[in-house]
Amino acid sequence: MSNELVFFLGFLLFIILMLSIDLGLFNKKEHEVSLKEAAIMSIIWVTFALIFYALLLFWGDKLHNIQNFAQLEAVTKQHLHQIKLIPNDFQASLTLYKKNLGLEYLTGYVVEYALSVDNIFVMVLIFKSFGVAPKYYHRVLVWGIMGAVLMRFLFIFLGASLISRFDWILYLFGVFLVYTGIMMFINRNEEEKIDPENHRIVRLTSRYFAVYPKFVGNAFFYKEMGKKYITPLFLVLLVIEFTDLIFAVDSIPAIFAVTKDPYIVFFSNIFAILGLRSMFFLLANVIHKFHYLKVGLAFLLVFIGIKMLGHHWLEQWGFTTAYSLYIIVGILAISVVASLLFPEETN
Repeated sequence: MSNELVFFLGFLLFIILMLSIDLGLFNKKEHEVSLKEAAIMSIIWVTFALIFYALLLFWGDKLHNIQNFAQLEAVTKQHLHQIKLIPNDFQASLTLYKKNLGLEYLTGYVVEYALSVDNIFVMVLIFKSFGVAPKYYHRVLVWGIMGAVLMRFLFIFLGASLISRFDWILYLFGVFLVYTGIMMFINRNEEEKIDPENHRIVRLTSRYFAVYPKFVGNAFFYKEMGKKYITPLFLVLLVIEFTDLIFAVDSIPAIFAVTKDPYIVFFSNIFAILGLRSMFFLLANVIHKFHYLKVGLAFLLVFIGIKMLGHHWLEQWGFTTAYSLYIIVGILAISVVASLLFPEETN
């Protein structure tokens, strides 16, 4: 069994175990998640993400089972890592590789986390539009994670396969991210609305399945008079999954601008998603206060798109992953601080 597969399966088993606990296998009572619980969950997930960063710093070479300089050189070339190996010094080169791998993971994690925050706006809107009771939010979000993990796996490894075969796809991703960032900036003040009855997922699902007219506790399915129904709560789950699918189209190309190693993309992506589902309960009632966040995310996408378009020239100029991380954190910090210093005027 390859090291990549061992890493991947171990990671999946860890996620399944944590989600099983999070879903409430040991505490089946539905309740509204408190700020204290949300804070503890968020801290736990961020801690796990940082522990994984430390694992990469010390044992990142085990991911691809690098045992000599030739293998290190091949992996570096394959995944386009922005490092200069030191000829005739395998250990020093390996240290550089592991530090860069950890930095790529951390940068990808921050990018995904930042872009995911914008998704909270939409999730809050979905829950309120469908009239979901707050005590059922957690159940929907945790099950939504499971679907998100599968979709991200397919998207990421398909994207990595395409990039390895067709270099020009990087430029296509770059143009798409620049366009997305510009459109996000232009539409930053538009109020998003969701019509539960006419949403495309609701109409499509209702065409093929019987939908029960009201919520049935926390159930996704319901049986009455011998007939099986899907409940409105399951429709909400489908809408959340569809929203995450649309969101992934933006976020995954953004992380490929940071690293071309599909495993690092996947690990950073999933850890960020897991953390964001927890942070949802912290930010749901205050997210509107960060009104400059969309502006910051728009600049973030444009920066990443430009970086992807000019990656060859930037590498020649010595533009490392660390510089990307500094700029990304700087953009996010400015947008958050500006939101707090210049609160939005309310009528």
